[in-house]
Amino acid sequence: MKITVVGGGSTYTPELIEGFAARARAGTLAIDELVLHDVDADRLAVVAALAQRILDRTGFPGRLVRSTDLDDAVRGAAAVLIQLRVGGQAARLTDETIPNRYGLLGQETTGAGGFAKALRTVPVVLDIADRVRALAEPGAWIVDFTNPVGIVTRALQHAGHRALGLCNVGIGFQRRFAQTFGVEADRVRLGHAGLNHLSWIRSVTVDGVDRLPEILDGPLLDDLAGRTGSPSLLRALRAIPSYYLHYFWDTAHELAAQQSGEHRAAAVQAIEAELLAMYADPALDHKPELLESRGGAYYSEAAAALVTSLLTGDGAHHYVNVRNDGTIAGLPGDAVVEVGATVDAQGAHPLPVPPLPPEMLGLVQAVTAYEILAVQAATTGDRTVAARALLANPLVREWDLVEPLLDELLEVNRRFLPAFFPSAGFPSAAKPEPIRG
Repeated sequence: MKITVVGGGSTYTPELIEGFAARARAGTLAIDELVLHDVDADRLAVVAALAQRILDRTGFPGRLVRSTDLDDAVRGAAAVLIQLRVGGQAARLTDETIPNRYGLLGQETTGAGGFAKALRTVPVVLDIADRVRALAEPGAWIVDFTNPVGIVTRALQHAGHRALGLCNVGIGFQRRFAQTFGVEADRVRLGHAGLNHLSWIRSVTVDGVDRLPEILDGPLLDDLAGRTGSPSLLRALRAIPSYYLHYFWDTAHELAAQQSGEHRAAAVQAIEAELLAMYADPALDHKPELLESRGGAYYSEAAAALVTSLLTGDGAHHYVNVRNDGTIAGLPGDAVVEVGATVDAQGAHPLPVPPLPPEMLGLVQAVTAYEILAVQAATTGDRTVAARALLANPLVREWDLVEPLLDELLEVNRRFLPAFFPSAGFPSAAKPEPIRG
């Protein structure tokens, strides 16, 4: 069995390799070949060398291949994971800073910055998916970890690809609560529902007993304060928001922090440089602790477990981005929602979701409308649709800002947007890099 990672030069890759190695060693996933693909040969060489040392230490029975040729990398694959960043961290910095100049929040997956990232990313991922469809095993699965996951997954599914989106928010909360209650992770189930980076946990069951009231009405609530929201907010909602909700519900505070110079991209660039220097050490044969500060906690577990379910049909429980088809009432059937699901070789089967209350549903509906337009803009290069997408985005909305903001976002990303600028082409130097943080 062959599994391919597109964006294999990511600093996350060693963690992913450990996840697959553990399953191969346990006999739960029979992997003959792991392929790491990246367009940056130098970076790939460093990461792949560490990956090989990890596999040697763990006794991996298959072989590791590194490749800069996409067709070779995906040919015959049973599953392809996509984890890339078009334009690298430099593009991320513009996503975070340009909206600030218009008095708007800058972030890599939400708001105007997330929109710019979607424009760069969707066409590239669709091109990769077309090669997967042509060359991989019939029925091969695509697992997308590339942000903005909901938008990218929607684009993949609308193009007819066999694809699911993956985020680490759900598994991160699950593991956190498992530690809190001192139980194995698989004994914890979350009532996790919404969109990618726009979700809420409305139940936390341990062995079938809902412990959320105990969390919200007791001292455990203080441990959740901070990025998830204030204790009073969580009590009012009777739910735990994804930490991305603070961009929508605490916008002024976050914007003030950004305008004072606090941007995640700069910190990530420094962390990645240090990680790559560590990876180049021939004595290193495990993921370093510094990787935890990069973000993406439990990514390897989530990704390796999901691929295992898709390829073996084990029916395990996961938190995935999947076509709605009535799972969340009030959203179109073709919306991509993030929910708990059982997963087998046929795909994800969402578990029932109680109707969302108005304050949640209204926001989810608004962002879904934006995502529909974002995919249309990314695939057509239509400036009018792009402007409508920004108008629909709850973190933009003001038409007087939309037009100049869109002009600047398009211009700074010109070389990555052939749909908008056909004569610009696409730069071969655009580097797939990790997504998270």
